[in-house]
Amino acid sequence: MAKYAFDSYVVDVDERRLLRNREEMRIRGKVFDTLCVLVKNAGRLVRKDELMQAVWPDAVVEENNLDYCISHLRKLLQPGQYIETVPRHGYRFVGTVLTQEPIGTLVSISPAQEPVDCPEPEVQFFTTSDGVRIAYSIGGQGPVLVRTIDWLNHLNFEWKSPYLRHWLSEIMRHNTLVRYDQRGSGLSDWEVNDFSFGRMARDFEELIEEIGLDRFSIFGGCQGASIATVYAMRHPECVTKLIFNGAFANGWPPPIDGAMEQFEALLTLVRLGWGNDNPAFRQLWSTLFRPDADSVEMDWLNELQRISTTPENAVRMMSEFPTYKIFDLLPKITCPTLVLHSRDDATVPVQEGRLIASRIRDSRFVELPSRAHMVAPGDPAWEQFVGEFSTFLEWERQMHDSSAQQHFPPEHLAGVAHHAARKSRD
Repeated sequence: MAKYAFDSYVVDVDERRLLRNREEMRIRGKVFDTLCVLVKNAGRLVRKDELMQAVWPDAVVEENNLDYCISHLRKLLQPGQYIETVPRHGYRFVGTVLTQEPIGTLVSISPAQEPVDCPEPEVQFFTTSDGVRIAYSIGGQGPVLVRTIDWLNHLNFEWKSPYLRHWLSEIMRHNTLVRYDQRGSGLSDWEVNDFSFGRMARDFEELIEEIGLDRFSIFGGCQGASIATVYAMRHPECVTKLIFNGAFANGWPPPIDGAMEQFEALLTLVRLGWGNDNPAFRQLWSTLFRPDADSVEMDWLNELQRISTTPENAVRMMSEFPTYKIFDLLPKITCPTLVLHSRDDATVPVQEGRLIASRIRDSRFVELPSRAHMVAPGDPAWEQFVGEFSTFLEWERQMHDSSAQQHFPPEHLAGVAHHAARKSRD
């Protein structure tokens, strides 16, 4: 039988247990059955008669029995508001649910009801100048925001993430979001010879050329900030704003005592254990990124690594990180820049973020109260992260200007419109 997980909760159907933060909660029989029906149908309206038939298949009961179960669940599942009442019809479970079967193995994700205006973006492909096929997607509306590479990418799997899908949808309510899978990972080609910093930067340039963008902002986390810096330095006329998150200026690992020895040991662990069914090796890396992640998010991070690339590619990518040095390029950035960094980041010290901001003339540095390398939904710093992100990109002003965008496409969307038209002709 499957397990169903949402936020800090896990519903173990086979063992008939409800866990919160891995601790068992007391829950009565029919209340548990009601919860099972709702989470199995997450995002869908379950009508009262259907729900009662599923919970009491061999008995005729009054509706107040169902009302009691729903009321008890709402008191139990705190502080989240997971059960939505559709008056005179039934109920809908609105939490995002991760399905696991067997324990620890990710097989499918059932998202909550998807926003009508944010369908899953279509994945497209282009071929780089050295013959590598790169996957990318374009979705949303408004000014263009291009996200550079993260540690690992997988366009489809990321969209199914219980932690990222709604955040991506929120971005796409305000911005036309461009994402791509770096060479050697995700839906892009895995048979790759060149993983160098220079080649990764060239891939980004060729992606922009392929789409035909004129003016846009860039969001870069970790080594992706280095890619963004190179592009902004070479093409200052194209980049309107930069957002960095967890970035480093002098390569990674940072130049501190013992760092390279630890780095070499980590490479050995990745080479030997990355592809194993046991996620322990991959969890070492996941824990560095998100030390406070709950079991659901940790499982997702472990699985992301397994399906995103091979152990060999992971080692080759990581081996290039010490060459991602942008210290001397930072003063050449001329656009407004937001630098976000977690105060207790164990992967990239916060001093790196401060250093980057100090070398960019028009920049704002924000220290986030978090231990995570990349802040995610559920983190204590998440609301501040979103607030800084949205303010910097002027989402509130864009909402007021949306009517103008509907009548005349702004200059920075011309390339996207041209790209869409060309793809349609092809």
